[in-house]
Parts: sequence; C-alpha cells; structure tokens
Amino acid sequence: MSALSILVLHGPNLALLGKREPEVYGRTTLAEVNQLLEILAKELAVSLTIRSSNHEGELIDWLHELLGDDPSLHRDGVLINPGGLTHTSVVLRDAIASIARPTVEVHLTNTAAREPFRHHSLVAPVCVGSIAGFGSSSYALGLRALVGYLRAP
Repeated sequence: MSALSILVLHGPNLALLGKREPEVYGRTTLAEVNQLLEILAKELAVSLTIRSSNHEGELIDWLHELLGDDPSLHRDGVLINPGGLTHTSVVLRDAIASIARPTVEVHLTNTAAREPFRHHSLVAPVCVGSIAGFGSSSYALGLRALVGYLRAP
C-alpha cells in the first residue's frame, strides 16, 4: 500500500491564529497547528502538503492542480479550513465538488454556536465530513477522520 498524500488548505485570516481574537480562536499559532499536523502525519504514515492563503482564487487554483497531468501534484484527499469563505464562497464549494477527492472541512470554533451568518456552510455538502469546535484539535481530528475514510475498505 502506497502512502496517502493529503493537501491541507488554510483559508483567509488563519495566518493570524494566536494573535487574532485569541479569546475566540485560541493562542495556538498556524505554525504550531502545522507542526502538530506534521507529527500526526508521521504517526499515520501519510504525507502532507500544507498551504495557506488569504485569497479565494489561490485556494481554488491549488484544488484545481489536483486534476492536472502532473503526478507530483496528485493528492488522495483534502483537509480544509476555509475560514469565512465557508459561509460565502459558492466558487470554493464548486472547486471542492469538481476535484472528486474526499475532503474534510475543519473549524476551530463551533460555528453553529456563533453568529447566525456562520451557521450555514456552503462547503459542507460537498465534503465527506466536518469537524468544528475543538480548537486546534479540530485539525488533528479532521486528519484522523480523513485518513480513516481513505483507508476504509
């Protein structure tokens, strides 16, 4: 069995983790989240490509790369925190649907317990699952769930 390869995408404002509203998003930085993911990836025997952008189009371009002819860009699944694009981006939703790769949506906070505009995710219907509300552990839970999904018979 070849090792699974996962694309991890962090959306807008996530580069500010640890600084932006720490009472809401916690004090863990994005670098620390990535480090935790890399450690877990080794434990799970998967490889990660981790990318972060504040730009919707760049996130979409990275998803589209999965459909290209370059085998070095092949990934088996996607772990994504779309940030605020979760609630607003039809084009990000369509890009996730178009790549035909299992995708897990993660959020640090429980979006259902926040402002009403955060209660609906446009991307959730095209993901195999969503994990929210566990702080930086949401990423670890999401990675474990995605790998389990990909390895299931």
